[in-house]
Amino acid sequence: MAYPRPTLSQLRQQALQDVISGGIPGVTAVLRFSVIYVLSMVLAGLSWLHYGYIDWVAKQSVPWTATGAYLAAWGALKGVYRKGATAASGTATFTATGTDVIPAGTQFALQGGLLATASADSVTADGITAVNWTASSTGTAGNVTLGTIVTLSSPVPGIQTTGTVTDITVSGADIEDDTDFRTRVMEAYQAQGQDGKANDYVGWAEAVAGVTRAWVVGNGAGAGTVVVYIMLDEANAANGGFPNGTNGAATGDARYTTATGDQLTVANAIQPSQPVTALVIVCAPIAQPTDFVITDLGTGNTTANQKLITEALTDMFVRLSAPGGTINPNNWEEAIGAIGLDSFEVQSPTGPVTGANAGTMPTLGTISFAA
Repeated sequence: MAYPRPTLSQLRQQALQDVISGGIPGVTAVLRFSVIYVLSMVLAGLSWLHYGYIDWVAKQSVPWTATGAYLAAWGALKGVYRKGATAASGTATFTATGTDVIPAGTQFALQGGLLATASADSVTADGITAVNWTASSTGTAGNVTLGTIVTLSSPVPGIQTTGTVTDITVSGADIEDDTDFRTRVMEAYQAQGQDGKANDYVGWAEAVAGVTRAWVVGNGAGAGTVVVYIMLDEANAANGGFPNGTNGAATGDARYTTATGDQLTVANAIQPSQPVTALVIVCAPIAQPTDFVITDLGTGNTTANQKLITEALTDMFVRLSAPGGTINPNNWEEAIGAIGLDSFEVQSPTGPVTGANAGTMPTLGTISFAA
């Protein structure tokens, strides 16, 4: 049972009662603006601060309630470290004249006021020059979508001023917050050592900046293979959380096609820890959209309630969906029911939603509402 920390009001009352009961002859009450009353309030306040400090120390003394630097220290004891913010990178193409190129270090303005820098000289062929860029700022704020307009900050001879983003190599991610970091720290304390178990691969994948969910399928691509599916729900929110890149193995593993983008980042991060004989293939789940028809809302069929329903179903799919997994009717009934609507009926789907195969993951499709 948790210690019942006294409130400031209780401490003030206790201080006054102690004065009255302290045996001072003739003292049966304390005037509000008397010196002894003020001293009682001051002592009560100091005691309340001491209780608060002790409460804070208790929280930092165990990993499941620690915060900030203290949580990082608990994680370090298990070799788990907070994921730092990363910068997005990709490729943009411009129309070019002849063999002119964009020099490394050239700055671009991405649509939305974001800045990026050319990480190497561009490659020009057939009137098009392709340049690799890295966002100047870290975090999800530096993420853009395919087709985003790119503008050279200063003209380059022979190169058209505007171009487009044609590839996303790595998605930018914000620094890991305490909630997600604490989950990984606790998993490390609960683990029984790392030797290539399914949970180990999940932990290795989720330790990569931006990765929020991961699943493992043993022998998913044949004997001796380990297929790791990943999602980046925050970094790639504009893409539904799905990774940007192509499926494959780590750099230098000649047994399989080398991955690109987010998948390559994760595969390379797993490689130093995985069992030496395992062929690890990092993949993006295949989206299987599930449409919903929700009726019997009556007067509750409002824009505000429709938004709440959409948010509830979105959260449900993030929490429960998995490649090859199943979501049951009671799951969405509970999610929508928690909103507190007077009435509703999920007319469709009518039964469990299951991924078509091991790599297919149910996702939220379109939602139709009716009174």
